[in-house]
Amino acid sequence: MAGYNEGMDKVLELQKLYSQIEADKSLPLLHSNLVFGEGSPDCDVLFIGEAPGVNEDQEQRPFVGRAGQLLRKNIREIGWAERDVYITNIVKRRPPENRDPNEEEIEKYKPYLARQIEIIAPKIIIPLGRFSMNYFLPLAKITRDQGKLFNIEKYFILPMLHPAAALRGNETMRMFEETFKKLPAALEKIKKGEVDKAKPYIPAEKKQKYEDVQAKLF
Repeated sequence: MAGYNEGMDKVLELQKLYSQIEADKSLPLLHSNLVFGEGSPDCDVLFIGEAPGVNEDQEQRPFVGRAGQLLRKNIREIGWAERDVYITNIVKRRPPENRDPNEEEIEKYKPYLARQIEIIAPKIIIPLGRFSMNYFLPLAKITRDQGKLFNIEKYFILPMLHPAAALRGNETMRMFEETFKKLPAALEKIKKGEVDKAKPYIPAEKKQKYEDVQAKLF
C-alpha cells in the first residue's frame, strides 16, 4: 500500500472529490451541510463513522460533538495527534433528527467514500459503529467483532464501537477504551509486516462459515 498512491497529489484529489460531491444533486440529504472529513491525507489511520450529527452539520466538521470529543480524547491519549489521522463518515450529510442513515443514503454516498479511501490509502481503517463496519464486513456484529482485525483486499479493518455507544454505559466505555489501546500496536505490526494472524474476509456470497474468517490480533 505504501506506494499505491505514490506521486499523487492527495490534497488536490480530495478537493476534486469534495467538488464532485457538492455538485451531485442526486444525493440525498441536500438540506444539510456537506461534512467531507478532516485530517492528514497521508495518514496511516482512517476513522470512518456513520453520518454527521447536528454539531457536525453546524461546524461542517466530523466528530465535534460529545461523541466526537470522546473519540478525539482517546486519539490523543494513545499518543497520536488528531492532525495525523483522518476522520470522516460514510454518509456526508446529516440525516433528519440525527437518525441513523438509511440504506438508500448509504448506497448513494458509497462511491464517494470508496474514492476517498482510494485517495488516502491508509494502512488501517477503523470503522466506528455497525453501519460503518457493515460497509466492509456485511456479516459482522459490532459487539462480537469490535477489536478484531480483518483483511479485505489491500486494507486492514479493525472495527470499534461508535463513541456515542461508548457514552451509554460503563461496559461499552470499557470496551471502547480497551480497543483504542490496541491500535498503536496493531498499526506497528501492520507497518512491519508482522500481521500474519489476520485472515482474509470472505464475502457472504461465497457461503463460508463466518466463524472461519474471524481473527483476533491479540
